[in-house]
Amino acid sequence: MHSFSYTRALEVETAVQEKAAGTKAKFIAGGTNLTDLMKAEVEKPLQLIDIRRLPLKNIEENTEGGLRLGALVTNADTAYHEQIEIRYPLLAKAILAGASAQLRNMATNGGNPLQRTRCYYFYDTATACNKREPGTGCSAINGFNRIHAILGASESCIAVHPSDMAVALTALDAKLNVSGPHGERVISFPDFHRLPGDTPHIDTNLQTDEIITSIDLPAKGFAEHHTYLKIRDRESYAFALVSVAAALEMDGTIIQEARIALGGVAHKPWRNTEAENLLKGKEASAENFKLVAEAIINGAQGYGHNNFKIELAKRAIVRALLQAANMEEKS
Repeated sequence: MHSFSYTRALEVETAVQEKAAGTKAKFIAGGTNLTDLMKAEVEKPLQLIDIRRLPLKNIEENTEGGLRLGALVTNADTAYHEQIEIRYPLLAKAILAGASAQLRNMATNGGNPLQRTRCYYFYDTATACNKREPGTGCSAINGFNRIHAILGASESCIAVHPSDMAVALTALDAKLNVSGPHGERVISFPDFHRLPGDTPHIDTNLQTDEIITSIDLPAKGFAEHHTYLKIRDRESYAFALVSVAAALEMDGTIIQEARIALGGVAHKPWRNTEAENLLKGKEASAENFKLVAEAIINGAQGYGHNNFKIELAKRAIVRALLQAANMEEKS
């Protein structure tokens, strides 16, 4: 373990100033991902700024009729919050599908979207990885790539984003409130994460000197028709091979609006709004859901070991939509 300094910030402004002034400084709250990365020597910060005492620990109404989730509220407290369970059950289920109870008790809402890929080669510092060390190559493309991306990948990186919570937040059209040296700004959740392109080491559009202060949920929570379907190798404490957050607004059997976000298939939670619009005004049926699944997965590419994900993703989308429409029992 390399040496680093440690400080505590009591105000957002102080935390931002320290981060902007620090060389290779990192914020730490729950530390459920950063400490692992430090142990593996993937991350080597020279300064840790403890932000656990910042006043960002509330869940409250926002001005749009939705809820504002403080960045330091734990994932567990969010999932079991009464208003989340009632108004945004899709989010609650996605959170509870991730990690373990112990990790959810520590992990924070601001940290969850910032967690880094679980690609084997990213964690193995003896191998080439453009995400860890730009310009060295991507070992996964010609290596063991069973868990890797089938959509939005590039010649530089085929890693996937690991968060379940982020998939639900993408489907819900949540917004992140961030603060930096130049003030505050809002980032739409679907625009927060980046595709790898030729800069896979840059995961998000958050600037290095900015901090997430809260997440805003819109008024519409799709409480009646939703599901979070997670396909994984084992029932608990496993990352998704494919996951689907599906939310529908329906008038009888007719779909008025559809939201579909996928996890485990790309460098970011994957959403295709054009494909979603194909369901508008259509009957909820397996055949219509199959057409949408084909549109969402159009252009998918496997790299050998993960070829099965293409068909798996299509079937998962159809199953999730059937569950959201209450046409199939939820698992």
